[in-house]
Amino acid sequence: MINELDSINWSSMSHAYGPADDVPVWLREMASADPEVRDKALSHFYSAAHHQGDVYPCTVASLPFLFDMAQDAATPDRASIIELLVSIGRESMDRDADAVYISPDGTESTAHVDSVALMRESADLFVRHAADPEPSVRRAAIEGLGLFLDDGDRAVEILCGRLPAESGMVERLLVVRTMADLALRLPAAHAAARAWLDTLADDPTSSPDIRLAALVHRARCAPQDIGCDAVPTAIELLRRLTAPAPENVPGNEACRSGSGDCACTAATEQPAAQNVPPQVAAAFEDLERHNRVHAPTTSLLRTFHTSLGSRVPERTTLLTAQLRSPDPATRYDAIRMAQDLILAWRGDHRELVMAVAHCLLPEDPYTAAAAAECLGSLAPVAEPARETLASYVAEHRAAHGPDVWATPKPLLRRAHQEAVRALAHLGDPRALPGLLTALDSDVDAWRAVQVAGYMRPAAGELVPRLTRRLADVDFSQQWTEMSARALVSALTELRAPAAVPAITDAVTAAVRHEEWRIAASALNALASFGIAAECALEVVRPLADAQDVDLRMAATAALWELEGDPENVVPRLHDLLDTYRHHEAADVLARIGPPAATVLPQLRQMLIADYEWTRVHAAAALWDIGGDAETSAVVQTLLGAWEHNEATSNHVLACLNRMGHAAAPALPLIRKELALPRRSGRFRSTENDEDLQDTCRAIVARLA
Repeated sequence: MINELDSINWSSMSHAYGPADDVPVWLREMASADPEVRDKALSHFYSAAHHQGDVYPCTVASLPFLFDMAQDAATPDRASIIELLVSIGRESMDRDADAVYISPDGTESTAHVDSVALMRESADLFVRHAADPEPSVRRAAIEGLGLFLDDGDRAVEILCGRLPAESGMVERLLVVRTMADLALRLPAAHAAARAWLDTLADDPTSSPDIRLAALVHRARCAPQDIGCDAVPTAIELLRRLTAPAPENVPGNEACRSGSGDCACTAATEQPAAQNVPPQVAAAFEDLERHNRVHAPTTSLLRTFHTSLGSRVPERTTLLTAQLRSPDPATRYDAIRMAQDLILAWRGDHRELVMAVAHCLLPEDPYTAAAAAECLGSLAPVAEPARETLASYVAEHRAAHGPDVWATPKPLLRRAHQEAVRALAHLGDPRALPGLLTALDSDVDAWRAVQVAGYMRPAAGELVPRLTRRLADVDFSQQWTEMSARALVSALTELRAPAAVPAITDAVTAAVRHEEWRIAASALNALASFGIAAECALEVVRPLADAQDVDLRMAATAALWELEGDPENVVPRLHDLLDTYRHHEAADVLARIGPPAATVLPQLRQMLIADYEWTRVHAAAALWDIGGDAETSAVVQTLLGAWEHNEATSNHVLACLNRMGHAAAPALPLIRKELALPRRSGRFRSTENDEDLQDTCRAIVARLA
């Protein structure tokens, strides 16, 4: 679509649209009287000329026509055009003005600079539209006052005048936010804007929504000045804003999530997409669900949490108040904020976990599903919620029957399934009945497969069901990989040797259909069983000579674990060190240990590789094979890689933990790691970070 735009003779277009033949049809259609045509044309523009916020030369060339449409009172839905203009200007301003950008045709682009210049030249358009009689137009234009006006005094004056002129909460909050935007963008306007925010925040006669907005954006303008009274004041203002309102009163319609008649409820009942795996359809549903905002204060509170940053105890206090709000919309949106806090920051999160667990209310399955999904993502930190989750699942089974996992009621089904999955993440046996219902009824069985691996004590009941499913996989069909690898992963985690024949058959079937990645995953699973899988050697041995590198690597690793013959495996691994699978090869060599000494020169050479992950895997193998003689080089390499890339920390610490007292030089960095407030580790995931902290403490305890 970019090529289509770049082929247009933009220079021939005048400010009044120019010759009709030169204007793209879909650009003219953005002003169509037909809403469907108009929406399609606007969507086309976003895809072609403003894709994911990008700004191209053709985007800038279209601005005069967008300005004309915005100014023409006959243009339907002018608010959408103004929103588009603001988006283009905002994205352009967020780019480095001195950076060089390349347009799709390979030439240097100044589109972002040109766009900002045009926006500032047309700043009066946003001033006029910010006072438009139509609320949607005002709402779209107000942000432009903070972005594009260079006269700070004028902008402050206009915004001060807009606040009393607005009656809607959304518009009023937007005016306050825009004043903060202005203060942060223009130093000359900072003092006047801050003084205005201070007056509003401290004025007891102001409405609570305005006071809360002013308090939050004052904090945003100067987070270092946030006082100890900010959070208690915000909680009190939020309490006043979300006090229960009488039923059927205008303004009390926000997300009555248990009623079955709100927009969010309807969105969960859409039919599944055809010919798409349920996992893929669910991923898109989750994305749409996570992007919903239910309460008008949500954006404001997210901004406040961002400003509070590392002040985790204060944020926990605020979030606990949000999660216990009488307003269901406020509670619902707080769940995701609580999840974000726990995933990003270390600390004692028991109180917050329990506040989320208290949202598991049987009468509100929409919110309960979100709470359960949140808890499932937080294992092992979600441990304090174990009993609450188990009680919720038990109540469902008592009220709706043992097959509630498969209930036709979509809200109830999702709430129950997410609670069962969260319980399974904790390895709780009370999740088993739900998982068995899923696997036996084939209703959303893929959801059960994803968590079955956490239920190791129940392997006797789960493995036969999972192996039957693996045997039924048709490797000739599209989307096979997703299901097959999930089943193999679950069987690997359950560690039941009874799964070996089914996994071996899966290797054979995947190879027959040239599904190399599935075959490699299944071979890795066989390797995890060790000598208990030696019956698979006849299948594994030939694959160690496969042309496909992934397959050859996985088969070689399995060959070692199943047979344990270094003379056969080490030369193969030596060759694999020269492929893109050198990390895995080094890891297997590390498990072999001293019998792999012939590869030491090559591993030492890998210590000077540019990529830190290569250095980490090589250093760990060097220690496990060479021992004390390699201590200095290994420790130096591990610590250097860790300091360069914190994502390596779990791998680094695992090796340091094996090194015993030889890891003493790492103590300062380990103590520094333990003092960090933010989570780190691989992917900064909760599980990896908790494991990282445990390993750090174990090393310190050993060496202190």
